[in-house]
Amino acid sequence: MTAPDRAPIELTNRQKVPWRPPAPSRRGLLAAGGAWTVGALLTACGGGSDGSDKGSGGDGSGGGWSFRDDRGETAKAGSTPKRIVAYVASAAALHDYGVDCVAVYGPARLKGGKPAPQAGNLDVDRLTSVGDIGQFSIEKYAALRPQLLVSNVNVGQHLWQVPEQSEKKILGFAPSVGIRTSDVTLVRAVERYAELAASLGADLRAKAVVDAKARFERAADRLRRAAKANGGLRVLAVAAQPDALSAAVPGKLPDLRYYRELGVRLIVPERPGPPGYWEKHSWENADTYRPDILFYDQRSINMPLDEAVRSKPTWNDLPAVKAGQVVPWNNEAQFSYAGYAPLMERLAEALEKGKRVG
Repeated sequence: MTAPDRAPIELTNRQKVPWRPPAPSRRGLLAAGGAWTVGALLTACGGGSDGSDKGSGGDGSGGGWSFRDDRGETAKAGSTPKRIVAYVASAAALHDYGVDCVAVYGPARLKGGKPAPQAGNLDVDRLTSVGDIGQFSIEKYAALRPQLLVSNVNVGQHLWQVPEQSEKKILGFAPSVGIRTSDVTLVRAVERYAELAASLGADLRAKAVVDAKARFERAADRLRRAAKANGGLRVLAVAAQPDALSAAVPGKLPDLRYYRELGVRLIVPERPGPPGYWEKHSWENADTYRPDILFYDQRSINMPLDEAVRSKPTWNDLPAVKAGQVVPWNNEAQFSYAGYAPLMERLAEALEKGKRVG
């Protein structure tokens, strides 16, 4: 997702087609309770390795591969791409479905060397990277002979973390796919990555995928029930920087939007700044909202939690912090069943054990 103070991204000439969500279909969306059948998704995604099924984004001709993405653009190739380079969270999502990338870009590690939240279940010690945050080595990328570039799309039509000043050149090496991961619900983003993975040859009937989906559905049901427990505890999602504590806007971020659909009482900031993802407060005003539970953004662009505890007295004065009701938040986790099931379980446990303090 966007950083708390990131400005809106202007569209390039390559990105003129405005994104519009596809019309809902009988195959498409999860029910509000998070339950959808594996069969429905398999019908939607096809599952063939040649990507020719229309539902999977193929052109139906049987000759070559294509996928229509969430920018309204159609990526095409003579055969199913194998040499895939992806934003690290996109690579993690594809990995969970059984599709591996030859390289990633974006934050794979935190400052201390531990895997970044965006890396998901990837083995970061074995990753080939073409760049960290805000970096992208065109030379390394070209040397990999890429057949497809994959990323999230958050603001506008821009592929997340692809530097705009060199975007045109980067996109000239291979087709690209952008999956919308803002202003949509979590289940929509998960579904779209599943569709992309299926077009690339993933077997959505594989035991690991089926088991992860079942766990996802159980976690969603548990979170729905936990949201009603203890009188409905109020939750605030935040990101910390040295000069500010920023409150997230639930409707903009897919996981928070979905949690609200399940009944979690997420606080909605009253005056977010552009482009509408965050409301920024000085540390002196860290108590503007007084939630029962705090969701803390763990990304490397933000202040680590232990640093906030050590250096920000107003953080330690918050009732939720005093009560020990701070939950690590993986903003930009990989959009897969395996990626989000444990995160929902963790939030459900916090709601089940928490108490009203705000």
